[in-house]
Formats: sequence, C-alpha cells, structure tokens
Amino acid sequence: MKYLLIFLLLAAIPGAAALIRTLLGPSGKALYVPPKDPASRERALTYAKKLQAMVRYDTTSVRGASQRDLFLGYHQVLEDLFPLLHRSLEKTEIDGNLLYYWKGESREKPIVLMGHQDVVPAAGSWDRDPFSGDLEEDCVWGRGSVDTKCSVMAFMQAIEELLAEGFTPPRDIYLSSSCTEEWGGPGCPALVAELKRRGVKPFLVLDEGGGIYTDPMFGVRGNFAMLGVFEKGKANVRFTAAGKGGHPATPSKNSPIARLAAFVTDVEKRQPFRPALDPPVRAMLESLAPYASFPVRLVLGNLWLFGPLVTWGAPLLSGQAAAMLRSTISFTMAEGSAACNVMPQKASVSANMRFIPHQGMEESLAVIRKRAEKFGLETQVLEGSDYTEPVDTKGEAYRLVAQAVHKTFPGCPVSPFALTAATDAVFYQEICSSCIRFAPIVYSQEEKRGIHGVNEHLKIHSLPGAVDFFKNLIRA
Repeated sequence: MKYLLIFLLLAAIPGAAALIRTLLGPSGKALYVPPKDPASRERALTYAKKLQAMVRYDTTSVRGASQRDLFLGYHQVLEDLFPLLHRSLEKTEIDGNLLYYWKGESREKPIVLMGHQDVVPAAGSWDRDPFSGDLEEDCVWGRGSVDTKCSVMAFMQAIEELLAEGFTPPRDIYLSSSCTEEWGGPGCPALVAELKRRGVKPFLVLDEGGGIYTDPMFGVRGNFAMLGVFEKGKANVRFTAAGKGGHPATPSKNSPIARLAAFVTDVEKRQPFRPALDPPVRAMLESLAPYASFPVRLVLGNLWLFGPLVTWGAPLLSGQAAAMLRSTISFTMAEGSAACNVMPQKASVSANMRFIPHQGMEESLAVIRKRAEKFGLETQVLEGSDYTEPVDTKGEAYRLVAQAVHKTFPGCPVSPFALTAATDAVFYQEICSSCIRFAPIVYSQEEKRGIHGVNEHLKIHSLPGAVDFFKNLIRA
C-alpha cells in the first residue's frame, strides 16, 4: 500500500507541475477583425472590382499543354488594371510566365513576391458561373478568387499605390507569377533559372500557403497569421497488379482488382505511417497555446508531458491534423479492363503521397512498397520530391514578415505553420533559404473549402488589409 501511494504521488507531480505552469503562464486573445467602416468598405469595393476582372478571365491550366496565347491575353488584363506598375517595372515574359523587377535603392537582400496566374478546372455543380466574378453578399465569387488571384491583386495594387506616391523601395523587389503552378509545371523553374542567370539570390521569397486563418484549430478562436515555414514532399505513385485475365463468367480468385481493393482497404484501415511532432509543428502548437481555451492550453503548453497524447489523439480530430503529424497517401485514380465483360490482365490504382520530415520520401516509399508487396503489387514512382527544409523562425526574414503582420493587423498573433499542400515556392528553395508561405488574406473555414472545390469565393473586407500588408513589407 505504501509503494502504491508513493507511485501515485510521483505520477501526480508532473500533472501538478503542468497545471501550475499553465495557470502562471501567458494567456491572450486574438483581437484582430477586418474593419468594416465606410472608408474601408469603399477601398474594399475598389479592390474587389479589380479582382472581379481577374477572375472573369479563365486561366485554367492544362497539364503539359502550351497555353502561352491564353496567358498573354490575361497579361493584358493585368496591364489595364495596374498601368503604373507596367510602365515603371521591368517585365520579362517566359512562355506565359511573368517576372517583374522593381529597382530599389540597394541590391542587397532582394525580395520575391509570388502568386500564380493559373487556376484548376471548375468541376462540379456551382451556384454561380465559376468565371462570373459576381460581387454578391460582400464576396467575389469564382475560380481563382481565393487561389490565388486575390494575393496577386493585392501585391500589384500595393505597388501601384506606392508608385503613385513616388516611392522607391529600399531593396530590389521581384514579382514572380507562373502559369503552371496547379500541375507543378515548368513555369516557375523557368523564372528561377532566369534569376539564377542574373545572379539574384533572394533574401526572402513570399508565396501562398498559409494565411490569416479564422479558428485555426480546435479550442483556438480568432484570426491568426499562420506563416508556412516548410512544405511536405510529394510523389505520385502507381500500384499495379497482374493476372491471367479471361472471361468473367468463370472468375478466378485473387484477381488483380480484388488484390488492389484489398490493398487500398488495408491502407485505409491500418495507417502505415507513424505520427510525430516535428519541430515546426511543435513550435506552431506552442505558439497557439496561450490563445487556447484552458483545457487545450494545458495540453498544448505542456507538450513535454502531453506530446504523446497529442500525437495519438490529434489525427482522430481531423484530416488536417493528421497530415501535419505524418506522411499521407490518398488514392486518386484506378484503371482496369476496357470492358465490363473482360477480366483484366493488369489493373492499377494511383495515389498521391505527401512526406513529413521525420519520415521523408525514401522511408515513406519503402513503407508503402513493403505493404504493397504483401498483395502482390508492383510499385512505380511516377514523380516525386522530398520535403523542404524549414525556415529559421528566429531569422531576419521571418521577423520581417511577422513585423509587417503586426503593423498591418493589430491584435493578430503570428504562428509558424506546417504546410501540407504544395506551392511554386519549392522551386525557389535552390536559391533562397527563407521561402515563407503566407498570403495576407483572412480565410474562414468556408473560404478554405472553396479552394479547388465548388463555389470558391472571398469576402472583400479582407482586401484592404492585404494591400496594406504588402505596402508595409516593401517599405520595411
């Protein structure tokens, strides 16, 4: 009995320490909300009209297709909307991709601002024409309104206004906008190659990825600036099963499609990849902890104790949480026989994989290959790249972006963010160690659902803040 009491006492000590630490630790509220006063609304409407014109030009990109003429037409739209920028900046066009140069007072520590021109196909049933650019319910509706014509509008408008003031930036500014981002095409690599040819090594690259997220996770309420500090690796993989084929009237057991179905089911039911708190994810959770409700703050603020609980429990809350903690695989395509009455000699399923730092591309592929072999499947990697190295959150470039956030969006906390999607910024990693994924747009959960989905739309009241953010960043 004595030893049991000693054990219970020892077990209670860490919990008590965590409780005291939480009670005495910092707490706060995310106070920023986009202003909706008459002057802000008037600016928002002005910017919304420009975004409307950009959305109305259909820039859907097609994998592997040459679409230069399509994008040259879109460039004319940009020139009409931002005439000062196009008169004052040096413009380079490469197969529809755009690079602008704004000469600063110094060539030291140049900055690249990014946003792509192309959009994904507008599949599904929309409530409005996906390229209408309708302005209704204080929203701009249409494909590209969120991803990412809003941020391109914002940094071009910021430069338009600074030029009207006669402003010269303290350092060189480059604008980079590819037309093949949505399928990871050659557009951005061509722009990076051009900068390499010029000997330009950016101090900071700012692309899409994170944003100002409303209620970014369970128990954390308000608007938070989530700065993407790395992105997961990715690969497209095909799993193929071979068989004898034949007539379906006399089916054989263990057919190719049956083995593929068993494999997919097994992977869905028994997660093959291990979860863990990588340093950027841990930093994100710890930075959000002071703003969380007390029970969540107790957990997130004491990961030294509750880390295993978070690692086990977070994936049960949402797919987004799971994606931040482990490599993932999503089955997306299937092929088999060309007719219903023919057994296939070969069938396959394809998947998209995303790799986390603690279990990168090589190890994750080895894990899934071993699982596929149990079902007699061949694994073929069609294309792939590993995760990017994280940005130094204590470095000058990260601080520069954070300072611009605090100046533009008072009361908006800043947090590092683990990006589970892919961006063109990955191509800049070769020449820049500080590629931050952040668009200064307020995204509600509803707006995020529209990205690559139906009824994409953006509330216009976040547009003035986005323009001001880029002005503050350029001035810094």
